[in-house]
Amino acid sequence: MSIPNLITLGRVILVPIVFWLLLNGQLQAAFLAFVVAGISDAVDGFLAKRFGWETELGAYLDPIADKLLIVCIFIALGVTARLPSWLVIVVVSRDVLIVIGVLLAWLLNHPTPMKPLAVSKMNTVAQLVLAATVLADEAFQLRLGGPVQVLIWVTGATTLASLVAYLRIWLRHMTLYESTESKS
Repeated sequence: MSIPNLITLGRVILVPIVFWLLLNGQLQAAFLAFVVAGISDAVDGFLAKRFGWETELGAYLDPIADKLLIVCIFIALGVTARLPSWLVIVVVSRDVLIVIGVLLAWLLNHPTPMKPLAVSKMNTVAQLVLAATVLADEAFQLRLGGPVQVLIWVTGATTLASLVAYLRIWLRHMTLYESTESKS
């Protein structure tokens, strides 16, 4: 167990804490915990690369921790009506569909190689910026209504674009698999 993996596990442990804080109206504490989670993500990545502490476990655990945090924050912000339900459904559905696609390909004995796409990276940034902005706005009464609305639409658009991109890759991968299997 490397130091970066321990830091990532700490981020996983923060997820239910942030979720609970949001649901209980502890917005300043939730914002602080979210910032700590973001800093821990940067620190574990830096340490892993700088000191060669990259592990297979970390390669899986880090993105899982990130997705758990985003999904839980979006659900909590949706349940508390701080984000529109349509956006929460789009964000959560995208991640669920990607996981289902990966599992289905694996169950069919044709695992899909997963690597982050540029649109997916933009989407992650949009989701993080929106979550941080809404948390800060709500916690500190910043009155950022206009910018939040723009971020909501940008996040919705990049989430859908990312889903379509991954779906195309998955369908192409599975179709090639089917055509290769039928020729054998």
